[in-house]
Amino acid sequence: MAENKQQRKSPGSGDRSSSHFSLWSMGTTASAAPQPVYVESSTDNVQANGMAHSSMSPFHMINIHNSKAKSIITNKVAPVVITYNCRQEFQIHDNFLKEGYKVGRISDSLPEHYLVKGEYFMVQDVYSKADVLNTTSSYGAPNFRQVKGAYPLYGMGQPTLNGFKQVLQRLQAQGQQEIIFFCIREEPVVFLHKDNDFVPYTPRRKENLHENLQGLEGEETVESLELTIRNELHDFAKLSKNILYVYNDIEFFKDEPQKMFITCEEDIHVTEEVYKRPMFTMQGYRYFRLPLPMEGAPLEEDFDAFVKILRESPSLCLGRNASRLPPTLVFSCQVGVGRTNLAMILGTLVMKRLKGESQPPPQLVAAGTSKPRPLFQVIQSLIKKLPNGQQLMEEVDHAITLCSEMHNIKEAIYENASKLEGIGEDYQTQGSTTKEYFLNRTKQSLERYFYLIVFNAYLHEQYPLAFVSNFSQWMCRHAWLYRLLACMDVSELSAPAELLTKGARVLVADDYLAPDVLSTIKEMKVANFRRVPKMPVYGVAQPTSEAIGAVLAHLTDKKRKHNHVLWINVQEELVLEGNGQIIVPREPSCLDQHIPVPTSDSQLLQKLETSLKEEILRAQKWLEVTQEQEKQMKMFKTCLTIQEIFNQHKRSHPGLMYKRIPLPACSSPREEDFDKLHEAMRNALADDPHSAFVFNCANGKSRTTTAMVVAVLILWHFKGFPECTEDDFVSVPDAKYTKGEFEAVMRVVRLLPDGHKRKKEVDLALDSISETMTPMHYHLREMIISTYRQIKPEKTEKECKQQLLISLQFLERYIYLILFNTYLHLEKRDSWHRSFSVWMEQVAARAGIYDILNQLGFSEFEDPGEKTLARLRYRWQQQDIQALPFRGEFI
Repeated sequence: MAENKQQRKSPGSGDRSSSHFSLWSMGTTASAAPQPVYVESSTDNVQANGMAHSSMSPFHMINIHNSKAKSIITNKVAPVVITYNCRQEFQIHDNFLKEGYKVGRISDSLPEHYLVKGEYFMVQDVYSKADVLNTTSSYGAPNFRQVKGAYPLYGMGQPTLNGFKQVLQRLQAQGQQEIIFFCIREEPVVFLHKDNDFVPYTPRRKENLHENLQGLEGEETVESLELTIRNELHDFAKLSKNILYVYNDIEFFKDEPQKMFITCEEDIHVTEEVYKRPMFTMQGYRYFRLPLPMEGAPLEEDFDAFVKILRESPSLCLGRNASRLPPTLVFSCQVGVGRTNLAMILGTLVMKRLKGESQPPPQLVAAGTSKPRPLFQVIQSLIKKLPNGQQLMEEVDHAITLCSEMHNIKEAIYENASKLEGIGEDYQTQGSTTKEYFLNRTKQSLERYFYLIVFNAYLHEQYPLAFVSNFSQWMCRHAWLYRLLACMDVSELSAPAELLTKGARVLVADDYLAPDVLSTIKEMKVANFRRVPKMPVYGVAQPTSEAIGAVLAHLTDKKRKHNHVLWINVQEELVLEGNGQIIVPREPSCLDQHIPVPTSDSQLLQKLETSLKEEILRAQKWLEVTQEQEKQMKMFKTCLTIQEIFNQHKRSHPGLMYKRIPLPACSSPREEDFDKLHEAMRNALADDPHSAFVFNCANGKSRTTTAMVVAVLILWHFKGFPECTEDDFVSVPDAKYTKGEFEAVMRVVRLLPDGHKRKKEVDLALDSISETMTPMHYHLREMIISTYRQIKPEKTEKECKQQLLISLQFLERYIYLILFNTYLHLEKRDSWHRSFSVWMEQVAARAGIYDILNQLGFSEFEDPGEKTLARLRYRWQQQDIQALPFRGEFI
C-alpha cells in the first residue's frame, strides 16, 4: 500500500493530479463521464469490536472536479477513484487530513479557513511602501543598494523569484564573477505561485499580523519548518478545491482573504529552492542561510556560522590570489533595513581585514563626521580594555557610516535613549510598558554596537590565524566582555534623589529587611550577629550606629582583645540611618527587591548616599516607611550615611577600618570582588595578624555568608588548614547534591589540580559558618538544590524562571569559591602577585572554566542547552527576573 498523502502514476505517465485525494491500488472498471462519488460515512456501521459492518449503508456525496473519465470502486476503508485509461488512482482520505488541522478566522466578518500549525495566517511578506529606495522594478528587489566605498557588498529586501533572478542578472552584467548570497531571515518564508512568478508569504499571529514570527522553530531548523509549512499548505489546498487563503491587505482587509490556486507542491517553493537552484547554472554562485535576530546582537553561534563560511571560502582568506577580485557578498532580510544593515557592516569589517585596511580614508571620515556624541560608559570601558580599542571602534564607526544609507546603528542607540528619557514619571501607570519597550530597544541597539566592536577585535586577532578559534570559544577566553555587558544599563547612577520626596520611591526599615532569626538584637543591638567558631570572622545584618558601637565593644573587650577591626559592608544598594533606624529606598511595587547600584566604586556610592541624605533633610516632608508590621509616615530629624557613622566610631576606635565592597545579591562575587576582599584582608593582616573581620549585608545572610567563607579561606592560607576528614556515607534524599556533587561542579573539580581537596576545603568552610546560623536555614550547598526543587509545574513561567536563575546563581557562587581557593593555593608561592581576575583570564579561561560556566545548568535533571540562563551572556546580565522601573538617564 502506498502512503495516503502521495500520488502514484503508472510508468511513463506525465499527468499531474489536481485532485485532493491520495492513492489506493485497486482493480479497474470504465466510465465515460464525470460523476458524483458516494462515500460511506466513517461513523456508520461500526460494531462494538471496532470492525466495520459488511453491509452498505448511507453515503455522503463528494464531487470529483476533473474532466477526465473516472471509475469509482467502493470498499470498507474509502472509495477509490481511477482516472482515464487507468493512468492515476486515488483514495479519498479528506476526513483523515481534516482531523489533523485547525480552522480559524481573523474576524467574524471574514471567512473561516485552515491555519498553519493550527494558529497562523499566511500574509504577504513585503508591501510596495516598504521599498523606500524604489528599486524593485529596476533591480528586482526592494531597497537594493551597495555599500559606499567601492566594496563589493550589497543589501536588499525580500524579492520574488523573478525579482531574485533579475538581481543576479544585474550583478553578472556588472562583471561580478563570484557571488555569495546570504539569506539572513530567522523566520520561515514560502513562495506561492502567482502570475508566472513566486511571491513570498510568511505565517503571522492573529494578534499581530504585522510582525514576523520569532523563535518559532524550537529544535527544528527554519529550513525544515518551511518544508512543514509547505506540506500543510498543500494539504489545505487539497481540502479546499485547490484553493489556499492568504492575506495581502492587513490594514483595511479589502477583498480579503485572497484565493491562491495551488494544484501541486511545485506551486509552493521554500527559501532554499529559490536561492539554491542558481548554483546549477552559475558557476561562481553560492548560497547560505545565516539567520540573524530582528533585534539586539546576534548570538555567538550566529557569528560562528559566519566565521565558518569565511574559513571555508578560499576567496575570503588572507592567502587568496591577490590578482583576483574579492567575491561579491549580497545580504537580504525582509525589508532590507535592520538585519541587512547589520550584515553589511559585518561584511565591511571582513573586507577591511581582507584588504589590510587599518584606518579609514580621511575624506570618508570627514564625510561621515557628525556632531560628537557622548560615549556610553560600557563602550568607554570596552575600548579602554581592548588592545587598540579606539582604533577598533573607529573602524566600526566607519563601517556603520558606509552602510548608513537606510539605517545608522549607532544613531539608533541615541534615538532610542532619547525617547526613553523623554517619558515622564507621570506615565508609570499607563506608560510603564512604553518605558520598558524603549529601554529594551536602547539596550538591544547598544548591545549590537558593542558586539560589532568585539567582533572587529576578534577579526583582527583571528583572521591572520585562519580562525583557529571560533567566536564562541574566543568570547569564553575573554569572559570579562560578558562582565562589561552586564553593566550596560547604569541609569540608576543618575536616578534623582527627588524620587523619594516626590513619592515615586518609598523607604523600607531594617526590621522589615532583616528579621532577627538568630535573636541577637537584645544583646548586640543588631540582627543575626554570629561568629565562625575559633576564628575572628563575624557576620551581621546592617547595623545602626548604636549597634556598631556594641559590636566594637564586644570585639575589643578584655576577653577578645582585638585592637584592629576590618569592617566590610557588602551591600550594593543605598543605605542610610534616619532617626536611629536603618532605611533604604525601594520601589513601591517591589518592596522586597533591592535596588542595586551598578558600580563597585565605594566613593561613588558614598556620593549617591550623601545626595539622598541631603534631599531627605532638605525636604522636611513626611515620608512613607515600611516596617515589619505596618507602613508609617515619618519625618527625619537626623540622617547619616554609613560612612559618616563609621567615621564617628573611628574617633573612639582608632584601630577600626571600614570598607565598602558591594557584592551581588544572589550571584557569585565578580572576579574583581574577590581581589578586593583578598587585598583588604592581606593589608589588615600585615598591620595586625590578630585583626578581627566583620561583614554585613542587609540581613546578614546570603552575601555576608559568602564574604565570611572567602575570609575563612584566606585566613586558613595564612594560619594553616584544619584537617579534612573523609565524608561519612549518608543515605538521605538528595544527599549527593547537599554535598555539592552536581555534575557542573564535578566537571570543574576534575579540571583543577587537587580539585577534590580544594572542594572539600570550601565545604569545610561552608559547614563551619553554617553551624552558627541553623535558624536561618541557609547553607549554600543546600540552597542550590532546595531552590531548584521549587521549580514546579503549578507555578507560572516567570516564577519558575526566577527559581532557576537563583539556583544557577547559587551554583555558580559555589564553583567560584572552589576556583578562588584553588587560586590561593597555586599562587601562594608568588605571594599572590597575580590577582584572581588575571589568573582567571590567563589560566582558568585557557583551561576551559568559562566554557563550563557558559553552559551551566543541572544536567542531572534537564538539558542546560535549552535554557538561555545557562549562558554567561544572559545569566550575568539578569540579576533578577522582575525588572525594576527605569529611572535616571541611560547615557
